[in-house]
Order: sequence, then C-alpha cells, then structure tokens
Amino acid sequence: MATSAIGPGFLTQTTVFTQQLAANFAFVILITILLDIITQLNIWRILAVSELRAQDLANKLLPGLGYFLAALIVLGGLAFNIGNIAGCGLGVNVLTGMSPVTGAIISCVIALFIFWMKEAGTAMDLFAKVLGVIMILLTLYVAVSSHPPLVEALKRSVNPEKINATAIITLVGGTVGGYISFAGAHRLLDAGIKGREQLPQVNRSAVSGILITGTMRTILFLAALGVVTGGAMLEAGNPPASVFKIAAGEIGYRFFGVVMWSAAITSVVGASYTSVSFLKTFHPAIEKNQRWVISFFILFSTLIFVFIGKPVQLLVAAGAVNGLILPVALASMLIAATKPKLTGNYKHPLWMQLAGWMVVIVMSWMCFEAIGEWIMVGN
Repeated sequence: MATSAIGPGFLTQTTVFTQQLAANFAFVILITILLDIITQLNIWRILAVSELRAQDLANKLLPGLGYFLAALIVLGGLAFNIGNIAGCGLGVNVLTGMSPVTGAIISCVIALFIFWMKEAGTAMDLFAKVLGVIMILLTLYVAVSSHPPLVEALKRSVNPEKINATAIITLVGGTVGGYISFAGAHRLLDAGIKGREQLPQVNRSAVSGILITGTMRTILFLAALGVVTGGAMLEAGNPPASVFKIAAGEIGYRFFGVVMWSAAITSVVGASYTSVSFLKTFHPAIEKNQRWVISFFILFSTLIFVFIGKPVQLLVAAGAVNGLILPVALASMLIAATKPKLTGNYKHPLWMQLAGWMVVIVMSWMCFEAIGEWIMVGN
C-alpha cells in the first residue's frame, strides 16, 4: 500500500506544493496523515470483517454500486499507471541516458516478470519492501544535504500562515484515494488475513502503511524546503529532480533516478494488481486469467505512454481525481459496516464511524471548494 502511494505523482505533488506553500506545507502533511489514518483504518477493518472485496461489499449494499465503484477506481488506477510508467522511463533515463520510452519498455518487462513468477505474491511484497527502504534512505540523504529550516517547518505544522484545500485533497487522494486505500486491504484478503480475529494485525498494517508514506513525504518535503528557502529555482518540467540535483549535486541527481524508478515500478505493480482485483470477482474468466489481465493492464498503460508521451499534469491531476472518489468509497464502506447481514455481529467502533463520516464531509466540502476554484481559474 505504502509503495503504491509513493509514486511519481507523490514525488511531483510534494515538490510542487512545497514550492507553492513553503513551510506551510508542513500543516497540510500533518492534516493529511490524520485523515489518511482515519480513512484507512475504517476501510481495512470493514473489508476484513466482511471478508469481501470492496466492489462485492458495495454490490451487496446496493446492487450496481460495486460496478460503479470499480469503474471509478479502475479508471483512476489507469490514469495513475500511465504516469507510473512515465516515471519508470524517466528514472532509467537519469541513470543510464536511455530514452524515457526505452526505459519504460524495460520497466514494463520487469513488472511483467514479477507477476509471472511462480510465487508472484511473495515476490511482489519483497520487491516493494526493499525498494521502499532504498527510497527513504536516499531521500533522507538529500534532505540532510539541503539544510532545511526545521524550526520554521515545525512551527508552521500547527500554525500555518495559509491553508490550501487543493493541496489537502490532492495529497489525501494520492495516499488513500482511488485504488490506493484498497491496495493493502485486498492484498490482505488474498493472503488470507481476514475475519475479526485478525483485526489487530489489520490495524497495525493500516496505520504503519500511512506512517511510512508520511515519513517519506516529510523527508521529501524537508529536502525541497531546504532548496526552495535557499533561493534556488526548480525546473518546471521536473521539480523533484531539481531538488535532488541542487541539494546533493550529480550524485543527488543519480539518487533521484533510483528513487524515481523505485517509486514508479512499485506503483505500477500496486496499481495494476489492485485495479484488476476490482474486476476479477465480476466474472470467473477474469479470476481464472488474472495474470493475463494484469499483464494487459500494464502493457496498455505502457503503450499509451509510448505513443502519447509523458502526461506531466496527469501526475498531479490523478491525485485530485482520486480525492474526489474517496468520499463515495468511504461512505459506502461506513454504511456497509452498519448492516449485520454484511458484517455479522461485528460492531464498528463509534469513534471510527464518527471520524470516518467527518472525513467524508471534510473531503466532500474541500472537493466542492476545489472544483469552484478550478472553474474560476478556467473562466
């Protein structure tokens, strides 16, 4: 789940908003971590006790709702995956000098290899964990090199001078919006970790996944903040690469290549796996040919990138779009938790219900505000 969230869009969004908000972005990160934990705890617990994937639970709640939810999440996952493939190409380009298209094709083959291994699930988990650790350590090195104003960042985390609703929507959408919040939950179900007796492990997994993404985002924010407050200008075409290069020179730029590729390839794996997990229960043929369908999803994303090119704005926009999906997905799960026919005699904690509905209301309001801003800008 964590490495699905930490993709090229994650790197781009964090850097762009740091450039716009400076130390005030610390408040956005803190608020989004709280919203993310509430969202993920609710969704993962409800799916675990129901022992159903999200689309099946939604269909049992209201016939057709699961199909609607699946369509939204698969489209959002495809949008992210095109950006993920682009990020793979960019990472290989930085490391080897190969063209981004060639790098994307090579990365596509690696992702397919992982899914076609005999122990695909184990390989996928180990692959994500190892690259996740590498990403955090390399970014930490760059953050230390940039000498960020830590005291100012800490102060603004609780006392911001300005608050940006679009930034909060985009970050929440990029961390637990769309397919991402279901990436870990569906992985747990497939691994047999479900039922009320498994809730302690589900809780730990849900919270630790958010804390890992929060740690990575904070480290990247501090790296970018040090560069921005130092007066440097980031390249509009590739802001995160500028941060690594300005903070740590040529070695920092190479580190960016490793971080970008690691973030992108693990997100390709996560987005493809989870998107297809929303389809496979709709027809036995999809379940039976799951690896072929995942392979097609990866190949299709790669072909769109190869023939259309890197969707630069898509990386930020995809997070915002998935932020719009979140209220629908979370509200569906919360209502399902109140139905004994779906969750048996399980009683969802009242504080989680209230906190979950608070997230639905806050995200719906912020989405409404953001849409109004986008319309005003468009006019």
